Amino acid sequence: MSQEPPLQTAVRRFDARRVYTVLILAPLLYAAIRYLPPLAFTGLVFAVGTVALLEFYRLGLSTSYDKPYVGIGLFGFTAVILAPYSSPALVPGLLAMLIVTLSIPLILRLPLDHVLKNAAVTLFGVLYLGITLSFLVTTRLLPHGEWLVFFLLLVTWIGDTGAYYAGTIWGRHQLAPRISPKKSVEGLAGGLIAATMAAYLARWWFLPTLSVVDCAVLAVLLTAVGLWGDLAESAMKRSVGAKDSGGVLPGHGGMLDRLDSLLFTAPTFYYYVTLVSRPEAFA
Repeated sequence: MSQEPPLQTAVRRFDARRVYTVLILAPLLYAAIRYLPPLAFTGLVFAVGTVALLEFYRLGLSTSYDKPYVGIGLFGFTAVILAPYSSPALVPGLLAMLIVTLSIPLILRLPLDHVLKNAAVTLFGVLYLGITLSFLVTTRLLPHGEWLVFFLLLVTWIGDTGAYYAGTIWGRHQLAPRISPKKSVEGLAGGLIAATMAAYLARWWFLPTLSVVDCAVLAVLLTAVGLWGDLAESAMKRSVGAKDSGGVLPGHGGMLDRLDSLLFTAPTFYYYVTLVSRPEAFA
C-alpha cells in the first residue's frame, strides 16, 4: 500500500474549528490583557482555570459523591489565584481546605470506598491548576506585566501550534508512544523553531528589554517544559481512559487541554525574567 503524502495527510487532518476558535478568542484575550487593569486579567484567569479545574475533577473524582469535594477544591483554587494580592492569607486558607476535605466523609457520613482518592484528587487539582496559574497573575502584576504575559502566551501557543503541524506533516519518530502516540521528534523540532521565531518577533515588536540570548534560552525552556506539561496531562487522561478533558473549545478539546503547556511554562517564565533576565528591568 502506498504511503499518503505528508501534505495530503495534513490537509485531511486539518480542523477549521481550531482556526475559528483562535480568531474569535484571540482579540478578546488581547483586549483583556492590554486595556483592562490587572484585576480584570485575574478574573479571566480565574474563569478559565475554574473550567479547567471542573474538567480535571470530572476526570478524577468518583462521580457518586463528588459535589462536596468540588466545592472545597474551588474554594482552595480561589485562595491560591488571589494569593498574589493577599499572600499572608494563603496558608490558613489552604489549611482550612485540607481539614475540611479530610472531614467530608465524617461530616456527611459518606461511604469510605473513595475517601483517600477523592481527597487526593481534590488537593492535587488545587496545586496543579491553582499554583501554576497564579504565576500568570503574578507576572501580570510586574512592571510591563501585560507585555510579559503576551510574550509568554505567544511563545507557548505558537510553539504548540508549530509542533502540532510539524508533527502532522513530517512526524515519523514517536517521542512518547506510551503516553501520546502522536507526539514526534519532528513535531518537537517544529515547535522549537516556531517558539524561537515567536520569541524574536515579540522582542522586536513589543519587548526589547529581553536580550537576544534571553529569547533563545526562553524558546528552548518554554518548548521543553511546555511539552512536559502536555505529556503530564496526557498521562493523566490516559490513566482514566479519556481522549480530551472536555469539549468547551471547538477543535481544541477542553480548557485543560488548552492550558496544559501553559501550566508549566508560566512558573518557568516568571522565575526566569525575575531571577535571571536583567531583574532590574522587571522588579
